[in-house]
Amino acid sequence: MTVIRNFLAIIGFFSLLAIGYMLLSIMPYYQQVKLFDEKARDTYTELALKVLETGNAAEATVWKMKVNDGLSVEDVEDTMKIVANELNISHVGQDLPLSKDVESKTGKPHRFVKIYMFCNSLTAAKMLEYNDAYSAYLPCRISLIEDKQKQLWLYSLNMDLMIYGGKPLPPKLKDEALYVRKVILDIMRRGSEGEF
Repeated sequence: MTVIRNFLAIIGFFSLLAIGYMLLSIMPYYQQVKLFDEKARDTYTELALKVLETGNAAEATVWKMKVNDGLSVEDVEDTMKIVANELNISHVGQDLPLSKDVESKTGKPHRFVKIYMFCNSLTAAKMLEYNDAYSAYLPCRISLIEDKQKQLWLYSLNMDLMIYGGKPLPPKLKDEALYVRKVILDIMRRGSEGEF
């Protein structure tokens, strides 16, 4: 009986050591997470659930809107550009007609894929002053995609991780980032509905 009791005591001792080591290892990260934006947990939970649901990290990190039936590519393009102008966000750079480039290289027809670039350069400059890594999010891109069933869709990068995923942005910068988020979603929604 003494042997069993001593054996269990040794197992208990090593278990306590392992738990202590794990707590000491995790504690610095836990302290960092406590400094994150108040919406960080919800943002990461939503991301994780979408990854589990779709099995695809890219699918989990985008906004996606179906274009109303009967709208043409030109209808969507025109609407998005009008809405962007109305909301004072610039249509910057040259659109990327990906499907045309694929067709020119393969000599075969390809379903429609075009990427549009929008930016509020003053907000972008402030984001870069805060952290150069935000340059990877610039400019805001919206893709118009024809799926394999000939249905048009709009896609854009979900900005929630950028806004809420870490330590809170400075209040004025966060307000500007939230405004750009609202504008991009409005361009997508109105573009998908053909609503000037």
